[in-house]
Amino acid sequence: MIGYAKRIAALVLALGLLAQPAAAFDTRATAAYVIDLQTGTVMLDKNATRPMPPASMSKLMTLYMTFEALRDGRLRMDEALPVSSHAMSYGGSTMFLDTTDRVKVSDLVRGIIVLSGNDACAVLAETLSPDGTEDGFARQMTLRAQQLGMTNSVFRNASGWPAPGHVMSMQDLAILGQRLIEDFPEYYPMFSETRFEFDGRAPQNVTNRNPLLGLGIGADGLKTGHTQEAGYGLVGSARQGDRRIVFVITGLATAQARAEESQAIVNWAFRQFAQRKLAAEGQLITTAPVWMGAEPRVGLVPKADFNALLPVVAGNQIEAEVQFSAPFQAPIEKGAELGQLVVKVEGLPEMRVPLVADRSVARGGFVSRVVTASTVLLRRLDQGPEDAF
Repeated sequence: MIGYAKRIAALVLALGLLAQPAAAFDTRATAAYVIDLQTGTVMLDKNATRPMPPASMSKLMTLYMTFEALRDGRLRMDEALPVSSHAMSYGGSTMFLDTTDRVKVSDLVRGIIVLSGNDACAVLAETLSPDGTEDGFARQMTLRAQQLGMTNSVFRNASGWPAPGHVMSMQDLAILGQRLIEDFPEYYPMFSETRFEFDGRAPQNVTNRNPLLGLGIGADGLKTGHTQEAGYGLVGSARQGDRRIVFVITGLATAQARAEESQAIVNWAFRQFAQRKLAAEGQLITTAPVWMGAEPRVGLVPKADFNALLPVVAGNQIEAEVQFSAPFQAPIEKGAELGQLVVKVEGLPEMRVPLVADRSVARGGFVSRVVTASTVLLRRLDQGPEDAF
């Protein structure tokens, strides 16, 4: 078989869709990542795979594993947990827990989400750890992150407290944010809570630091972070209409800069892009040659509707190309993946859509196979391997 690529100008014309180069968001963040969840379009990628100190944003991993334990029955929301001297020793942002406390899991979870409690993270970590220590839980966090596809994350503790080698990438944090939203919809509303008062003991730490909550722009999560080393960061999510984005930024110099950058990203993502259907499930994109088949060609169609996020202002054409290796050996089953539709819009990542056979093609009879083989060989001799099909 030979590699085969074909530009599909007709596809662009048939769609009647035009797009201009996407205006890249010029972020002040050291690293950033923005993804549209409905289409999977990566709208912004700045140093997104670089492992960096995540500060309190890594608390999302502790929350994810806590939610897994709740789902599996290893924890209950009304269960009261003891506070160790290790958990009590944490400084920074805390719930001001001490060793005389027994704290309900529901309060610990809200203490992490709203108050960013380092001590609350340690209590849950020691409870869920295979050896009863926060170190043991951190190793478990790293392993679970790898299983979830977060390949640039290593955890040294449950809270994001500064520690050598405790790192996450912005892409990994976006993966984690998406998993929290999709895997645990019953718990996700807690991320939009703006206030939590625990036992009246910390009046100076009762409000959620997420600067986007309450602005009326659809923001409903997820977690801020700040250390001197990491700067100010945010794992954010917002939903408007049928669209939801998850974004991650880090390295901002001040809380005010984080707030301004976050709001600007949400505005840009929803106002400068719109979702469009580029091809429907079963729509014929092109045909490809079949070797030794009862039919000489087979149609290539999208396996599912192909929706893409495109700039809203008209301009240059979309580039579309079909890639496959041909000819295909009969028999071919309907729905078998045969190639890909590659769509390029300047300023956006390349989009690839699987193309499948639009029908089954049986193996041909003796005469059909002889004719097919002769025709193919003669065309190769006359035209050369690049033009034979």
